[in-house]
Amino acid sequence: MLSKEQKAFYEENGYLLVEDVISSAQLAKLQEITYDFIERSKSVTRSNDVYDLDEGHNSESPRLTRIKLPHKQDPYYWEILKHSGVTQVLNDLLGEATTIITSKLNTKAPSGGSAVEWHQDWAFYPHTNDDLLAFGLMLEDVTPDNGPLMVIPKSHKGPILSHKNDDMFCGAINADDPLFKPEKAVTLSGKAGSMTVHHVRTLHGSAPNLSDRNRLILFYEVAKADAWPILGASSYIHSLGQHKFWDDIQERTITGEPCLSPRLETVPVEMPLPPAKDNTSIFKTQKLGGMKSAFDKE
Repeated sequence: MLSKEQKAFYEENGYLLVEDVISSAQLAKLQEITYDFIERSKSVTRSNDVYDLDEGHNSESPRLTRIKLPHKQDPYYWEILKHSGVTQVLNDLLGEATTIITSKLNTKAPSGGSAVEWHQDWAFYPHTNDDLLAFGLMLEDVTPDNGPLMVIPKSHKGPILSHKNDDMFCGAINADDPLFKPEKAVTLSGKAGSMTVHHVRTLHGSAPNLSDRNRLILFYEVAKADAWPILGASSYIHSLGQHKFWDDIQERTITGEPCLSPRLETVPVEMPLPPAKDNTSIFKTQKLGGMKSAFDKE
């Protein structure tokens, strides 16, 4: 699906925008399922295994930060990952054998939906090599005013910046870090059905949603099958034991087969420890971490 030029651009810059990656019928079904989840959230009063609630959430005006693990909440989210243009892009960039790490549907409520502070995904879950990426499938039009993804081009080739505050992992970089160059940021907006891609080491974030519309982006974080997680990161898999882990890795296989020979590369690794006070979501990790926000107005 991707051209040689698109692949080269991703390799050089660490991000990509792919338009019309799913059909109009697929998009319509995803929208229907997603808005049904939002409607059902009206009866929820606190965050749970399905929803992360934003401040001000109530039955009349549901405000969510995200729907957790959507590929486990409804099979169609998994179907899109395995059998659509998304799958083709995945195989173009990572090869035939791929594994899902996690998924989330960031709904970012209108009129101030929470920002995601600048960070690198690699800081959360280092692996034996860095052939990992994240997709952001736009379920509604994403515009400059509703908190689009922003990336720093070529930052995937640079250092992993500190994601600690007061010697504790906080899931965000310091806005005053001299290696942070916000003036280089690129904003990735687009039409519904388009998809962003960013490398696991690419520095990225998103501002609050200042529009009157939800910003619905379905994120999949995936790895080449020979990239294995390093013990010590925040992940449920470390408590499974061998038998359950084997079952789990087969369930998480998107395309191809599980790889039992991890590829070890010289990659920069610093474990996300000591752990955040609350690591149940990036929003809580960043909010409680106390790091200076890059999105606060001076």
